[in-house]
Amino acid sequence: MSAQGGYATPVRWRSAMETALYGPGGFYVRPGGPGPAGHFRTSVHASRLYAGAVARLLRWVDAQLGHPAALDLVDVGAGRAELLAGVLAELPAEVAARVRPYAVERAERPAGLDPRIRWVAAPPERATGLLFANEWLDNVPLDIAEDGRYVLVAPDGTESPGGPVEGADLGWLERWWPGGGRAEIGRARDEAWAAAVAGVERGLAVAVDYAHTREARPPYGTLTGFRGGREVPPVPDGSCDVTAHVALDACAGPGSVLLTQREALTALGVSGARPALALASTDPAGYVRALASAGEAAELTARGGLGDFLWLCQPVGIGAAWPAG
Repeated sequence: MSAQGGYATPVRWRSAMETALYGPGGFYVRPGGPGPAGHFRTSVHASRLYAGAVARLLRWVDAQLGHPAALDLVDVGAGRAELLAGVLAELPAEVAARVRPYAVERAERPAGLDPRIRWVAAPPERATGLLFANEWLDNVPLDIAEDGRYVLVAPDGTESPGGPVEGADLGWLERWWPGGGRAEIGRARDEAWAAAVAGVERGLAVAVDYAHTREARPPYGTLTGFRGGREVPPVPDGSCDVTAHVALDACAGPGSVLLTQREALTALGVSGARPALALASTDPAGYVRALASAGEAAELTARGGLGDFLWLCQPVGIGAAWPAG
C-alpha cells in the first residue's frame, strides 16, 4: 500500500513527510526489503570503524558516570540496528555485560536481531549512558516556507503556496533562518531532540547529521529524496526517502558543543593515515588490512563528504560534553 493514499489535496510539507515516511506503506515502516541501507549510505554502513569510535565514546561516558551497574546505549533512528550490533561487538566483555542497548525505530523489529537489543518506538524515559542519533533528525518531518508563506505539496510532488507563516514557526524563522527566500522550519526537529534528551538522566546525547548553522543557511533549502542509492526528487508518495539538512545549532541545549565528524572521529582514534610501507615487507597481510582501514577512515573524515557532518554533543549531569585532549 502506498503512503500516497494518506491525502488527496495539497498539504503542508510536514504532514506530507509524516505520511510518506511513517504512514501506512510509508518508506520507513514498510515490512521486508533492505531497509534504509538499501537506499543510501551512512557512516554506519561505510565502515566498522564508525561503530568502534562510538564504542570508545560509550566507554568514556561509562567512566564519566563511574561505571554504573547498568549502562544504557540508546540508538535513535536505528534502522536495522546495524550500529548497535557493531558497538556491542567492539566492547570489552565486562562493559558489554552492563550495556542495555535500545533500538528506537518505528518499523517492525527485524528477524534474527541480537536478543539483547530492546526494540522500542520511543527512547526510554530514564536512561543513564549514551543516546546516539545518527542521521535521525534529517527525517523528522518539517514544514517549508517560501517568501513568508507555507509551501503546500501534492502526493506527486507538485508545490503550491499556502497561508502565511505565523506564531512559533515565524518566531523560529526570525531567530534561526533570517533573510526570507525558501527556508526549512526546523522547530519540529528542535522539539524532537529536546524530547529525546529529556529521557537522559545522566550521560551524553549525540546527534550526527548533514547540517548547517545560522551563518551558512542554504538560500534555496536542501529538501531532496533518495531511492536505491540515487538522489531523486522529493516526491512524498512513500516511494523514496524524503530528507532535509538539519539546522543543528538551533537544536543545541545547555552545555552543548558542535564538532565536525572529522574532528569527532579523529579525537576518537579514527585515522586516515596510511601505514608505513615497511610493514608491507614484515607483515604483508597486516599492511593490507591497515591500508583498507586507512581508506575507510579517509572516507569517514573526508572534506566535502562524511567528514563535514556535524556532531551535536549535549552532556546531562556529567562534567564535559566531549573527551579532553
